[in-house]
Amino acid sequence: MSENEIEVPKELREFMLENAEETLLGQKNGANKQYRYGNLHIREYDDKFLVHTDKVDPRENPLRHLIHDAPEVLIGFACAALGGSKVISAVKQKKSPIAEIIGSLVLGYAGYLITKKLKASKVK
Repeated sequence: MSENEIEVPKELREFMLENAEETLLGQKNGANKQYRYGNLHIREYDDKFLVHTDKVDPRENPLRHLIHDAPEVLIGFACAALGGSKVISAVKQKKSPIAEIIGSLVLGYAGYLITKKLKASKVK
């Protein structure tokens, strides 16, 4: 649970906003289901709901949502793209691109993780 989330135990009150929509948008973080209601992001677990508010609803403006609420995803993509350019270069030179593909994936994931940790430390 991140610091900006509210935990609602299911035994206290089974709740779900009537107009909330189940969605695939967002990181599930082990949740059974997730819902969106405007900027509200609700994750449902076996024993609780975790709720937080995003700055931008990804259904309305996915790019602004990534910039303001999930920059780690954009940075991960950018890092992977940089590594991907190495893959293209290796293929053009008829080298084995396996190392470059692995490097691209590792670089993309590392960029994602580092940014996510920096973002989490900024919230605290």
